[in-house]
Amino acid sequence: MFRITAFAASALVAAALWAGPLVGQAAAADAPLYAPPAKWVDIAPIPAVAPGPEAPIVQRLLDDNQSRLDRSGATYYNRRVSRIVKPEGLSAAGSFSLAWSPTHERVTLHTLAIHRGDQVIDLLQGGKDVLVIRRETNLERAALDGRLTASIQVKDLRVGDVIDWAYTIERSEPLLDNRVHDFERMGWAGKVGRYRVRLEWSRDTPVTWKASAGFPQPVVAKVGDVTRLSVDVTDIETPRRPAGAPIRFQRVGELQASTYADWAELSRRMAPLYAKAAELAPASPVRAEAARIAGQSQDPKVRAFAALQLVEDKIRYLALSMGDGGYQPAPADETWTRRFGDCKAKTVLLLALLRELGVEAEPTLVHASGGDGLDERVPAAAQFNHVIVRARIGGKSYWLDGVRSGDRGGLDRLRPPSFQWALPLRTAGADLEPIDLPPLAEASNETLFRLDVSGGLDKPAPVRFDLVMRDETARGFSRILEAAPRAEAETMLKEGVTKTRSWITLDTVQWARDDDGVLRVTMTGTATPEWRLNDDLGVREFRLDPPELQSAFPRREKGPNDDAPYALRYPFYSRSLVEVVLPAKGEGFSVKGGAGDDTATGARVTKSSRIVDGVARFEIVTRVEARELPLASVEAANAAIRKAAAETRIVRAPKGL
Repeated sequence: MFRITAFAASALVAAALWAGPLVGQAAAADAPLYAPPAKWVDIAPIPAVAPGPEAPIVQRLLDDNQSRLDRSGATYYNRRVSRIVKPEGLSAAGSFSLAWSPTHERVTLHTLAIHRGDQVIDLLQGGKDVLVIRRETNLERAALDGRLTASIQVKDLRVGDVIDWAYTIERSEPLLDNRVHDFERMGWAGKVGRYRVRLEWSRDTPVTWKASAGFPQPVVAKVGDVTRLSVDVTDIETPRRPAGAPIRFQRVGELQASTYADWAELSRRMAPLYAKAAELAPASPVRAEAARIAGQSQDPKVRAFAALQLVEDKIRYLALSMGDGGYQPAPADETWTRRFGDCKAKTVLLLALLRELGVEAEPTLVHASGGDGLDERVPAAAQFNHVIVRARIGGKSYWLDGVRSGDRGGLDRLRPPSFQWALPLRTAGADLEPIDLPPLAEASNETLFRLDVSGGLDKPAPVRFDLVMRDETARGFSRILEAAPRAEAETMLKEGVTKTRSWITLDTVQWARDDDGVLRVTMTGTATPEWRLNDDLGVREFRLDPPELQSAFPRREKGPNDDAPYALRYPFYSRSLVEVVLPAKGEGFSVKGGAGDDTATGARVTKSSRIVDGVARFEIVTRVEARELPLASVEAANAAIRKAAAETRIVRAPKGL
């Protein structure tokens, strides 16, 4: 039931927070064990399923997942039996691998065999051809987890072969009193011959479980002293995810279970880890840094922001998640001494600074990308992959993330993160709390393109680009500019304009970031716009480049949650202005383009096309103020998107010019 691949770190913060603290029910090892499954495992026969004309290149015959949860941790038995149907499947199924923590996990390999007619070929042979390596998959993301990988290359694999692969993982979490979880997700190509799930837990181990839409209805029964949850179905496909839906609706075909009673229990168990790590020694140099900040201002918001910048700028990011490092934060003094740390270490250091400065603060767990619908899931540590600080000043919450860099402009310039839910870590326990993310009050991206053809339509025209970026857009783009050599950054900016406007030559590029964090970029040069004759009207006209268009909402196939709303790009606020300075103060010129307000797409789009004081002006303002678009509105939204794609922006000269 527990699939290692489902827990592989795929993002920086995930590797930082949860990669380490897994403890086997027996002694962990730096190599797999080789033995039959435990006696409680029910060994299933291989289904007799013939490959049909619609079978994928590798056909799953059996997907068997059996687990036991108790006070000592969890044991997960997994078995996959697949047939190679087409030659392309030889590469897809030609190797097998399994990763584990050598200090806190135990892996037992049961079977890797080829069934070829009446012949059974043992590929394990007691580990003869099993290669064990340490492969840091997130090294380029500054994350080390110390996990080992057992890899096996299948020899003499042929079309028609049936591959039988089975193993067991034993796991527990001692830092959290062996509270464990179990996630099962349906995921295979085509139909599976037999899909089975068995989850058992003892009487003294209460379990909370939930099945999402599209997952077969489990049967729960008492079997002796254990409770057993069972699913056993045949000839079933992986449920289709609803295209374009918010994350909470994308979670189809899932079963999740946890031995945590509620979110408050997780909060209580993790809080002492952070409280202890944030304690400072009497002569701690962190105290001196806090005193220095305190001497600069009495304003708690100024102090808190200075502490955040100190953690961002002075502590480089590096995740060391070996051993207990996945859950256990490094002490604040240690982090300051070595000048590196992951999100846990940076959070602890920031907590220590804020408490020295008299600012109320607490650590909060979040999910950096999958927070939508977190309140609908079972309580478990694995539901989170990041930790940040919430500071409270004047009755207002400020969310501080020490892993970021480049924040400017003070605490009030920081917007709440988009994580949606947070779990405060408190000794008394806490429940999930929503993170309110209001719409943007200012455009995060403004562009102004000004073309001056007042000297004549066929003469070189001065051109100027102004870009103004705020908030996250400014912070992210500033980091790109600062990381590149000046010449390379200038080339990148120029190419961003001229790759679709070959009639422009840019000569100067300047940029600067204001004290409030706003990034301003200015580029100037000359242009030779093409004024073409419109034969039908008998006038020359200049067609502007089409604006960036919103993608259409995809149509959905039938399946679970197919009536879900569509996710919008929230929050979003942009402004685009194109100005063309005309000859003769614009007399006789006309413009064509979009105009008016439209909210059909879920965004409020305001367009205007006009001539003002001899300048042709085309403006588009787009604001997204809601997270989702109802399904009933999608057809009208796509019609509005098609209409916008057909719009042209044109400046027409008077006849004879």
